[in-house]
Amino acid sequence: MDLKFISIFLCIVLTLFNSSKTFGNHLTDRSDLDTYIVQLEFPDDVFFSDSNDLYLWHQSFLPTTSASSDHSPLIIHSYRHVLNGFAAVLSSDEVNEMEKKTGFVSARPQMEVELHTTHTPSFLGFHQNFGLWNASNSGKGIIIGLLDTGINPLHPSFNDKGMLPPPAKWKGKSAGNFVEGANFLGNANSTAVGIAPHAHVAMYRVCISNCKDADILAGFDAAIEDGVDVISISFGALAAGPLDSDVIAIGSYGVITKGIFVSSSAGNQGPNNCTVIYAAPWMLTVAASTTDRKISAEAILGNGAVYEGESAFQPTNFSQNLLPLVNGDNCRYLSTMDVDVKGKIVLCNTGSIVTTIVELGERVRDASGAAMIVMNIKPEGYTTFADVHVLPATHVTYGDGQKILKYMNSTSAPVATKSFKGARIGDKHGPTSASFSARGPYITSSGILKPDISGPGVNILGAWKPASAGETTAATSTFNIISGTSMACPHLAGVAALLKNEHPHWSPAAIKSAIITTADFINLGNNPIQDETLNPASPFSMGSGNVNPSRANDPGLIYDIQPEDYVSYLCGLKYTDQQVSYIVKRKVHCTSSTPESHLNYPSFSIPVESAAQTFTRTVTNVGEANSTYAVKAFGLDGVEVTVNPTTLKFSALNQKVSYNVTVKASALPGHSHGYITWSSDRSLTTYQKCRQLLLQFWNFLFKAENETWRLIRYVMTYQKYHHFVTPNLILDLSLMAILMAYHTSDGLSHDVVT
Repeated sequence: MDLKFISIFLCIVLTLFNSSKTFGNHLTDRSDLDTYIVQLEFPDDVFFSDSNDLYLWHQSFLPTTSASSDHSPLIIHSYRHVLNGFAAVLSSDEVNEMEKKTGFVSARPQMEVELHTTHTPSFLGFHQNFGLWNASNSGKGIIIGLLDTGINPLHPSFNDKGMLPPPAKWKGKSAGNFVEGANFLGNANSTAVGIAPHAHVAMYRVCISNCKDADILAGFDAAIEDGVDVISISFGALAAGPLDSDVIAIGSYGVITKGIFVSSSAGNQGPNNCTVIYAAPWMLTVAASTTDRKISAEAILGNGAVYEGESAFQPTNFSQNLLPLVNGDNCRYLSTMDVDVKGKIVLCNTGSIVTTIVELGERVRDASGAAMIVMNIKPEGYTTFADVHVLPATHVTYGDGQKILKYMNSTSAPVATKSFKGARIGDKHGPTSASFSARGPYITSSGILKPDISGPGVNILGAWKPASAGETTAATSTFNIISGTSMACPHLAGVAALLKNEHPHWSPAAIKSAIITTADFINLGNNPIQDETLNPASPFSMGSGNVNPSRANDPGLIYDIQPEDYVSYLCGLKYTDQQVSYIVKRKVHCTSSTPESHLNYPSFSIPVESAAQTFTRTVTNVGEANSTYAVKAFGLDGVEVTVNPTTLKFSALNQKVSYNVTVKASALPGHSHGYITWSSDRSLTTYQKCRQLLLQFWNFLFKAENETWRLIRYVMTYQKYHHFVTPNLILDLSLMAILMAYHTSDGLSHDVVT
């Protein structure tokens, strides 16, 4: 089944940009020196045979150093693939000198941007030697480039044991290998593995504390030179800007022209609308969602009420005796408050904009508090974190926090205690959009629906060494639990690596389409995916839904876009010829343009108008050669939707067919969203039906907690038994377990077991 998403919205945004830098007047004034990104125009009659020739041409633009100067202009990056130009340490006078030279286009000071597992593979439906991992050889031979702060190559996740040599085009370390017994402080204990376990990783360290855009462009350039297949980007600015000044947009455009897929984090400025940052249509923009796992820490009140929160610090010796419970408000000024917290449990809220949740615990500890309950403020809703606290603590939702406050106000002597339960699997609200995940619409190009997709990004066990926590040192741990769209983005990069292995001829746009159009919009409780308020999530928070890798491997239809198509799209955004040329790294004259909503994107984002609007999309058949797809539209309250034709017929693979969508809004409060689905008539063979049934069963089995299911899971997956576990035995065990489920009603639906 192929899925296309429609969104109609009205959003008014006022964006303020800082004025340009005031330049100094003295060549040798060190405060006047800065790193500039210099854009050039290639001469028509010159060809550079290698990078050295290009570097020498770049050097020819540097001004001659005077004898009285103690500074020499210095090129720090000579770009070859993503930009016509270089980065250099220059003074403002030197920039003025360069402006006089033929071929000079512009120079601007570099900017800085901010930095934005065990269970998630099984949560997404991955199982060893089965399904998409099996079909794609777990990403074997694919190279994933990471632009980030760096990795520890000695970490067990990057051990190359059992890995085949990397492709001849590049040499690197293995990415996401299986690590048995991975955990953090005993939590989330299982086998850690990346989404593409047999892919290879190339780490480009473009960030230390912050990320400078001159280094980011250099990272893109090096990744292209090295021959990576997928790039993951997990950092961003605080606000979206024009595409011609967005180094991520510029660098990633150069990347996709080489057939390289780009996955970028949406940003962590949610839950306000219009906060998504890097969202050019040639990139996959990834939002963060929860899984069904909680690192459980309960707050138990004196009235018997129990509220489940989360904490990565799980002390085993915390007394179950009830302790006095006091309200510390945001706990930022505990030392000056007229509240005695010594030996008590302190309720803190997350309202302080300058204090992290862990720092709240430090303040409670420093004031001699015994423990802490952290409650969300209203915008953060039901998103909680398993942080590494310095004292016994639990992080509860806004709703539960209000109930705790109500209890405290109902008695003159409120008391509470805590109970730490470790990892719990099976939260039916999962996946849920994370409160911090940046929201659309994308103010730079509101006709492109962003973010595109959601992936696991809350409380993720990552290969990163943490600091110490409370009474238990984490210094020897090689994993940590962290949250952010920076966690979700690599999950999708891994999915893209698997799809690229299975479908090597798919373009980056085709892979992106397959991911977007097959996403889940139903949670484990069989309800629409919710946001942090536990209301149905909008496409501005989750994109088309939560990634479903197995379905993405067989999307049926895709919406393909060639790099050249983005040129007319950029012209349609009213960028000048020079601005478009700067982005796409060649001379462009905007003789034609494509309105943003008419780009062949696998979603619609349409401004509200009283008149009917018609849009065209072209799909490519990547399913069965002879097939017919029927359309169905639903959702979109207050909008009339007409699709023509209502059926699409194909007689060959890679055949392209177009259709029109006409929308007309009536009374529309804010925005409306819905879905158009194209469903094929292809009949399933007996084998395909059995395979589909077994896939559903395996997804159930790897989430089950019943001891019987655990035993079957153990026999079917444990490595030491691989020498006698044959496909026939797996089939027999699977069918036996399905029959057991039918008789015991132990979690599988009747539709599945029949």
